[in-house]
Amino acid sequence: MSSDRWTQGEMVSAQQAQASKEDAKAWKLLENTLQASLQEQRRARRWGIFFKSLTFLYLFIAVMLFSPLGGMDSSKRTTGSHTAVIEVRGLIADQQQASADNLVTSLRRAFEDENTRGIVMRINSPGGSPVQSGYIYDEIRRLRAKHPGTPLYAVITDLGASGAYYIAAAADEIYADRSSLVGSIGVTAAGFGFVGTLDKLGIERRTYTAGEHKAFLDPFQPEREDERQFWKSVLDTTHQQFIDRVKEGRGDRLADNDDLFTGLIWNGEQALELGLIDGLGSTSMVARDVIGVEETRDFTYRESPFERFTRQLGTTVGNTLATHLGLSGPVIR
Repeated sequence: MSSDRWTQGEMVSAQQAQASKEDAKAWKLLENTLQASLQEQRRARRWGIFFKSLTFLYLFIAVMLFSPLGGMDSSKRTTGSHTAVIEVRGLIADQQQASADNLVTSLRRAFEDENTRGIVMRINSPGGSPVQSGYIYDEIRRLRAKHPGTPLYAVITDLGASGAYYIAAAADEIYADRSSLVGSIGVTAAGFGFVGTLDKLGIERRTYTAGEHKAFLDPFQPEREDERQFWKSVLDTTHQQFIDRVKEGRGDRLADNDDLFTGLIWNGEQALELGLIDGLGSTSMVARDVIGVEETRDFTYRESPFERFTRQLGTTVGNTLATHLGLSGPVIR
């Protein structure tokens, strides 16, 4: 009996050992399968990165080879007398199509072209930065003085408001459609206040500054009356600068109207009565009937796709938040 029991024990042990070996082989096979799968995934990922990089490189080379460089427009191919046209479209701000750098570049090229007989700034803009508008205004005045034989006219299409009207005031004459919106001679700086929201949520705002008023535009802190009055004085000063430029450019053509500089906006017919514009007409009408040269050439500085791509990469979320939270500078509107 004892011999039989040892024999049975040995058999059980042998069976257990065999099962352990089979389990070990199964785990080893599973491990090898997982490792092979991971290696295949890594290999596929490397090839995916390679092909994506190759595609990006191909597109980059295509853009560089087949897209025109910034500012290489039809103005480089003018051969006869023409009316130069410069588009002022969208927000007047740094890093935008209607930035001072772009518009000043366009204006200089148009004035310096020996075949230019007159220039039309075709405006469709809600305005923007007073700094950018001021740069453009001053450069228009300088170029007009330097090239007295080349007149410059502003033609407002849908909208010529705020900073857009600021620069239009530097032109020899301003034209618009009877339904165009013109004016809005004022300054605004808007933001939000979240103090009550923080209190309701039980959130404590901690700000550390050197300087009593350093954080006076912080939307998470209560507004102080002395700081509100100070900020209003900044806006009032900027507004007066705007008014002075309009008066300088328009002179005695402006009507004596108390609402002229209150920020109101008018249609073309009303603007004509107020002296904000000199006539009703389009770009083609001004070229044909005022300048006397119907053929036009586009001198608008336009970014190449590569320049636009790199500029957009440089635009940060912080800049957008600063604008919407009122942490940026005033805007002419």
